Amino acid sequence: MELTFDHFRNNLNVISHVCYCCYCSLPEMGCAISGLIPKQVMDVKEDVPIVHLTVEHKELIKDTWKVIQENIAKVGIIMFVGLFETHPECKDVFFLFRDVEDLERLRYSKELKTHGLRIMHFIEKSVARLHQTERLDQMILDLGKGHCRYSAPPKYYMYVGAEFIRAVQPILKDNWTPEVEEAWKTLFQYMTSIMKQGYLEEEINQRNAVANTSRERPEKMLNVI
Repeated sequence: MELTFDHFRNNLNVISHVCYCCYCSLPEMGCAISGLIPKQVMDVKEDVPIVHLTVEHKELIKDTWKVIQENIAKVGIIMFVGLFETHPECKDVFFLFRDVEDLERLRYSKELKTHGLRIMHFIEKSVARLHQTERLDQMILDLGKGHCRYSAPPKYYMYVGAEFIRAVQPILKDNWTPEVEEAWKTLFQYMTSIMKQGYLEEEINQRNAVANTSRERPEKMLNVI
């Protein structure tokens, strides 16, 4: 049976516990630095740039998405293959594709199609919430936190946006204008900035949890003695 976007969306709850964008190489271990025990940190210290979407940006994104959505599975595959071509180190985050050398073979991979649809589904939900800023921000923030738990660092986020833009240009043809390109670039910058914020918050939460655990252990040992 052919895997369609509607089939994937209807069965999304089955895989809701998986990171939207990838099956990561350390699914149960969380962020790579979670084993360290630094001092407790209360606030995110790293500055994350604020990006603003204008009303014009939002309208251009919504209008062009209608065309992109008709080719959603195709875009997802092209986007991933392009990602692995331009940034082969990204394959390390996707354990199913880590050892694949023949990228052309990936174009016919059901697993890759599933990954592509997962990202495209998230973009679809983001477009639907462009005028619901609080809901959109929270959804993106949660995705960033999830990426920390699945060891997918922020440096990869804009790579996906760049490959998405490369994939949709031929599909939109004459509808791809400098204004449309700016709108989609701004959306991915916006999403990346909030995802990074979520990643940093979760990173600090994990550090604090480890630090708290390390402080509790001596107290328990004293109680036993």
